Amino acid sequence: MGYLYAAGRCFGKIRGLARPRAQLLQGWRTAKIVPPAHAQTRFASEAAAAKCERLTVRKQKDGIRTIILNNPKKRNALSLTMLESLRSDLLHEAESNDLRVIVISAEGPVFSSGHDLKELTSAKGWDHHAEVFAVCTEVMTLLQDIPVPVIAKVNGLATAAGCQLVASCDVAVVSDKSKFATPGVNVGVFCSTPAVAVGRSLPRKVTLEMLFTGEPISAHDALLHGLVSRVVPEDKLDEVTMKIAGKICETSRSVVALGKATFYKQMALNRNEAYQIAAQVMVDNLTLKDGQEGILSFIQKRKPVWTHSAEKADE
Repeated sequence: MGYLYAAGRCFGKIRGLARPRAQLLQGWRTAKIVPPAHAQTRFASEAAAAKCERLTVRKQKDGIRTIILNNPKKRNALSLTMLESLRSDLLHEAESNDLRVIVISAEGPVFSSGHDLKELTSAKGWDHHAEVFAVCTEVMTLLQDIPVPVIAKVNGLATAAGCQLVASCDVAVVSDKSKFATPGVNVGVFCSTPAVAVGRSLPRKVTLEMLFTGEPISAHDALLHGLVSRVVPEDKLDEVTMKIAGKICETSRSVVALGKATFYKQMALNRNEAYQIAAQVMVDNLTLKDGQEGILSFIQKRKPVWTHSAEKADE
């Protein structure tokens, strides 16, 4: 039984919470990945897949998956193939208990400059434009729908859809040399889709100033206003990021997955509805084996032994 299907049975009373995650991971246990409904675009050929593989580099060790945007010559622009490659790396064995956290970083001085403007000319055609923004939306929503935490590790400039990528991650650790901007207005294309994520991280007036002027904000201003989690010296970026990732790996995967899903669910609701949802999830959390294991280990003054599953505790 897939992890999120089991989780859905555990907290299926929460309408609209379990179903998207169950759909998200359906079929991922098979060796050949079959993406869910929001990620069904398939590579046209093995050559296309190989090309995408070169645009991102995926590594994994001790539960931590690192995905590196690997096209510094083009400022790690989020071309269609780059987005498809990033999506593939996110989806790869995402149901496995061996995966506990994902870190997204980039080669070169630019984290990501956003969409490849060469793909947005009329010569490419409106159908291509629609596909670019549809796949981009799939990737940005996947970052928050996937059951493990996603950390952006930023050392440089993140603009437009690159800034959107940072805003869409659960946690963002950045160097003090990093900057963030939504400069589409300067080239005649307002950053409307980046504004969805950025506007949900920053105060409205800060977001609108960025959108109207295209001017970048510093890493410290991004921290002040809530776009990023931490600002650290460049030489400490790897250390701090991996420390956070390692701390996540010490927790129960099933508990974190339930908590992450609930957080994004309740944030879209009014206060009373949010408390109703969250209170029910707290009760459901206590029915998990890992929920009871955590409490017992605390009482018995020992380290918890997690199952990382959504199985219920014995009555």
